Amino acid sequence: MKEENDSLSLWDRPEIHSLIFFPRRDFGAPLPPGVQELFFSVAPGISIGARFYPANPADPLLFFFHGNGEIASDYDEAGAAYQELGLSLMAFDYRGYGKSNGTPSVRTLLADALTAFDQAWEWLEARGYSGPLIVMGRSLGSAPALEIACQRQERITGLIIESGFASSRPLLELMGLGPLIPPGPIQDGFDNAAKIEKVNQPTLILHAQRDELIPLEQADLLLKHSGARKKEMIIIPGAGHNDILARCGMEYFRTIARFVIGLKRRGK
Repeated sequence: MKEENDSLSLWDRPEIHSLIFFPRRDFGAPLPPGVQELFFSVAPGISIGARFYPANPADPLLFFFHGNGEIASDYDEAGAAYQELGLSLMAFDYRGYGKSNGTPSVRTLLADALTAFDQAWEWLEARGYSGPLIVMGRSLGSAPALEIACQRQERITGLIIESGFASSRPLLELMGLGPLIPPGPIQDGFDNAAKIEKVNQPTLILHAQRDELIPLEQADLLLKHSGARKKEMIIIPGAGHNDILARCGMEYFRTIARFVIGLKRRGK
């Protein structure tokens, strides 16, 4: 535990935060019909927001963590597409993003995900939602998604990682920040590869062939380290880091729906 805390503290520096986090506020565009806005208390005086796009209570439900320049309301159209295919979506923000308050950090990104997950689980249970629960993360969101999949595995039935990373050191080097982190096994603040090794739930990895921010090799490593017996990687030809959805259109959502349909009911 001490090594993990030391590793996180190495990442929580202003010069690193400025290249990882790009908080953007949500200035109150109207909620689409039927969509609910939720807030989860993660620390005294700090709440993070989420948007819930409900399908039927017995349908599969995606817990989604977005990229570092996005906010939950960016997924209004995606939420509608998932609903059309019989999936509920709950999209979470981070501190300082959307309508959440506070300031983001690596440490709180991971801790808040667990706290929000636990509260959202209870909220859903109280309202009779019982379908398969799949946790999904895109880009930076792969870190909180894997934190949940690793720490709350008994409550989920599947994992989806889009444009995710196995090791964070190559990302720092790409940003020109590699020299700031000392060598050695302690320095990976996210430790995604080690976490995915512990996840044995069915896993889907999506990655762009020409991802200019997180190379395809990172997806290969996630697949290699995955502890799931049922695992699959789909490479999107010609796509870059931020245009998978634009290139795939509705087939993107159908691919995810095919993965989750038929997963067993989540554990109690």
